Formats: sequence, C-alpha cells, structure tokens
Amino acid sequence: MHRFANPNRFLRLSRPVIPWAAAVTVACVAIGLYLGLFRAPPDYQQGESVRIMYVHVPSAWMALFCYVSMALAAAVGLIWKHPLADLAAKATAPVGACFTFLALVTGSLWGKPMWGTWWAWDARMTSVLVLFFLYLGYMALNNAFDDPQRGARASAILALVGVVNVPIIKFSVDWWYSLHQPASVIKAGGPSIHPSMLWPLLFMAVGFTSYYLWVVLIRVRGEIIAGKIRAIRLRQVHGAAA
Repeated sequence: MHRFANPNRFLRLSRPVIPWAAAVTVACVAIGLYLGLFRAPPDYQQGESVRIMYVHVPSAWMALFCYVSMALAAAVGLIWKHPLADLAAKATAPVGACFTFLALVTGSLWGKPMWGTWWAWDARMTSVLVLFFLYLGYMALNNAFDDPQRGARASAILALVGVVNVPIIKFSVDWWYSLHQPASVIKAGGPSIHPSMLWPLLFMAVGFTSYYLWVVLIRVRGEIIAGKIRAIRLRQVHGAAA
C-alpha cells in the first residue's frame, strides 16, 4: 500500500487511467440510458414513471459505495498516516454528496406519482438524508481548521462514526415499515428483476462507478499539484526573507 504513497508515482500511474475511466463512463451511461429509456418495458403497475429507477437506484448504490470508500480512506489516513488516503477521502466526499442528493431528488420525483407525496419520513428516506448531512459535515469539518492535518483527523473520526448509518440504510426496509420495496437486485438467490430492467441498471451502475473513479483521480491529482505549488511558494517566501 505504501508504494503508492509517493505522489509522483501516483501521478504517473493515474494519468493513463483517467481517459479510460472517462470512456467507460460515457459508454456505459449512454448505453444504460438508451436501454432504460427506450428499450426496457414500462412497469405493469408504475407505468413509464419506473424509468426514474435507472438513475435513482444506481445513485443510491453509489451514495453508499462512496461513503464506505471515504470512510476506508479516512481510516487508512488516520491509522497509517498514508499521505494520499486523506486526499482520496477529501476528493470522495463531494462526489458522494452529489450522488446522495441525486438519489434524494429522483426518489422524490418517483415518490410523488407512486405514493402521492414528495417526501415521507420513512426509515430509508430519513437515513439517506442523514447520509447527505454526514457528507456535508465531513466537508465542513475538513475545511474548518487552518491546519489541514487537524481537519483531516477530525473529519476522519466523523466519517468512521457515520459508517453505522450504512447498514441502517441497507436493512431499513427489513427492520422497519418502509414505503420502499425490499432488495430485488442484490439478494440471496439472485436478482428477482427481469433482465430487460436489470441490464440498464447494471450499465448505469458501472458508468457511475467509473465516473467516481474518473473524478476522484482528477481531484486527487489536483490536490497533489496544488500542494507542490504551495511548497514552492513557501520556499520562495522563506528564501526572500533570508
């Protein structure tokens, strides 16, 4: 793990990955949207409104995936002082917050025709809203200190504490009454959803995941380059003062 802690090595290894991640993102999202909007059949109960699912469900998956990734990176930075782990956690937070916000918005748009309301304080919706606030809290705490290391430590602790919300979101439909249906894709015995609806979901999930990788690599590279520029300017200031 520590062999990737060298910023220059990371810059060299990540450079060829970025265009491939961008290409996979564009291709998979385009295919997923085409299949979901034009090829998949309407639901026998929900009609055409079910097509919101092809954005809502992968966004919700990514909201959880990004948070777990952020918490793992924060733990690595907190425990092993990995210099790039804190940057990865910091880069992940806004991406995860955007996916969570997209899941909340599309969920409201889907809920209005299905449930007759834009919002219901059921267990899953409330816990996803808490997840969104955890992302916002992480970003606010990370930038609340003049010392970046103190901000990274404080926000890492918040991220690790907030992990308890992830299983609550996942199993909320099983533990409490919820308007949401139980899992139909990731479940024991295999997916119960028809392949004509499953394939668009999978393409969108791969596309969103590669988008996450694409953006995080760009953001981490940007943080490394900005750190190099700050170090050069500090040396120039100290040199001029001497």
